[in-house]
Amino acid sequence: MKFDELDKKLRVYETAADLCVLPGVYMVARIDGRSFTRLTKELQKFEAPFDERFRDLMVGTTQHLMDCGFRVIYGYTQSDEISLLFHHDETAFARKLRKYNSILAGEASAAFSLLLGDRGVFDCRICQLPTKALVVDYFRWRNEDAHRNALNAHCYWALRKTGEGVRDATERISGMSTGDKNELLYSTASLNFNDLPLWQRRGMGLYWESYTQPATNPKTGESVEATRRRLKVDYELPMKDEYSDFVRGIMETGAGVSP
Repeated sequence: MKFDELDKKLRVYETAADLCVLPGVYMVARIDGRSFTRLTKELQKFEAPFDERFRDLMVGTTQHLMDCGFRVIYGYTQSDEISLLFHHDETAFARKLRKYNSILAGEASAAFSLLLGDRGVFDCRICQLPTKALVVDYFRWRNEDAHRNALNAHCYWALRKTGEGVRDATERISGMSTGDKNELLYSTASLNFNDLPLWQRRGMGLYWESYTQPATNPKTGESVEATRRRLKVDYELPMKDEYSDFVRGIMETGAGVSP
């Protein structure tokens, strides 16, 4: 059987289950670390509950994902997860889900591993969101999750440092109110949670910004100002309703940024 005949016969088995995101639907990729508890606590021994080196690895990985061939207008990272908001009109790979999931997981794993010097693996899923309001809600959800996880982590490690075991520390903070957790953290470790760096409590955002720099017109030799774009890393994101407004602003201004 000739190659063309084989190709036509068998390619259908590879593509029969292809699903594509409908035009007009917003896409957000959620990329999560796989077995990162073991990686960060046993293999690499990062400082708990937060380590600036690990933070920088996640930021560097997000930067790579935002500039690896897709039109991404906003990136958000907290803990071992990354969320990417694609341009509303992104059409790469005909919006095939398997392509986005496989490529982004591979790019994230490769970028993180190279930065770390050890193996770090990520998975990926695409959230299909039909309205701007749901996009805002998605990022608000992840932002609030960062806040909850940070408070729990600081309480847990404060208890561990007093000598409590894994099970006792976990059970003690389980079911506690936010107010009680704040009080526990202050009484146990003399830490005011609201005084901790915002990047720990709320995660980090990355988005494109325009800037001008001196340049020379190649045809006339005249000195001119050229407009360029660069990624900004925001370690002090706004909170609550102000964060929702911030994401809306990114959607309005970022949508016009050329790839």
